[in-house]
Amino acid sequence: MEYFTEQAQTHSECLRKIRMKYGDGARVLMQRSVRVGGVFGFFTKEAVELSGVVGADATRNAAAKKPTDLEEEKKKFISGLKADPTLQLLVNEVRGLKESISAGAAAAPRGEDHGTISRVRELLNLNDFSAAYIRSVEERMKKEFSLEQLNDFDAVQDTVIDWIGESIRVYKDEGFQARPRVMVLVGPTGVGKTTTIAKLAAAYGIGGAGSRPLNVRMITIDNYRIAAKQQIEIYGHIMGIPVSCVENFEDLRKTIALYSQDVDLILVDTIGKSPRDYMKLAEMKELLSACGNGADVHLAVSATTKSSDMREALQQFEPFNYRSVVVTKLDETVRIGNVVSALVEKGKSVSYVTDGQRVPQDISRASVVRFLLNLEGFRIDRRRVDERFPQETSGKIQWR
Repeated sequence: MEYFTEQAQTHSECLRKIRMKYGDGARVLMQRSVRVGGVFGFFTKEAVELSGVVGADATRNAAAKKPTDLEEEKKKFISGLKADPTLQLLVNEVRGLKESISAGAAAAPRGEDHGTISRVRELLNLNDFSAAYIRSVEERMKKEFSLEQLNDFDAVQDTVIDWIGESIRVYKDEGFQARPRVMVLVGPTGVGKTTTIAKLAAAYGIGGAGSRPLNVRMITIDNYRIAAKQQIEIYGHIMGIPVSCVENFEDLRKTIALYSQDVDLILVDTIGKSPRDYMKLAEMKELLSACGNGADVHLAVSATTKSSDMREALQQFEPFNYRSVVVTKLDETVRIGNVVSALVEKGKSVSYVTDGQRVPQDISRASVVRFLLNLEGFRIDRRRVDERFPQETSGKIQWR
């Protein structure tokens, strides 16, 4: 015994098909209304579906008839398409889409990316962008560029540079609400925090960057390294900016209170700590709480740090509630993908960039253009990126 199911426009037509296929021995057990025909779910028609059983003899007879019946059904379907102009138009469009997809598959071999995507991937790797950042750019290229657009490498390259620029967040310095403004620089050992503090003091204190001179003080809590203490005192002596050394919470609180009467800006230099030294980080955070809730904390990281270590530093210094990142030693590397990747993945902005040892010349406000110009291997159209990412202050440090 064999079960069967047949469909037709009417009940009588469906019975006729069953009799032709299975003979008079076919027995109908169930009937229901269905939607049949159409393309992609459109232009369907109502039909009748009959289900039942048939004996073995009828099944053998039907086997000889099925090929002919299927061929007839195919001919009827094709005739119906030709008779309906709307369906024929839709079929032609589907056929054209299929040919377009086939042409695309021929242009880009299965399992291989378009040459432009591969070249961009190589350039991003050359610049030390992280695997996650590169993957996001690749996915965006595949989504937003057609095969024809991918054939224009220069245009794709310009767009990718725009994407990189858009991913870089620059810290918007809103000035201060009350004097003195307290700026604190924290970060791992060896990233150049003391030199950066001196550069900021010179830029603001003696007007080295074109801004009006301010009344500035420097405080250091790095009394463990004699060389560091002497270094900042020498800078202070040369610039005529007083330097105070403190050792504990109470000393720091009193010193800031002492300066609060007539000082515009207090710059606090801290002890370099390993991001993995959790106890020491907690102790320093407790000490720096003497600066008050309004302190403007920035995290200093070196541009020479590899991506994984930079991400760890950004994460482990989170308890300090730093507002932005200062990227130091940009002159010591030709690749900035590690910096951009870490900043993007952690959602952080960048406030200042240092690129040398000269005080105060080798420091500037961060800008998107400054990072893009450091991209190796990319063709950078300077006029285009300047127009695309205008700089408010042309890199100068100005007090607001």
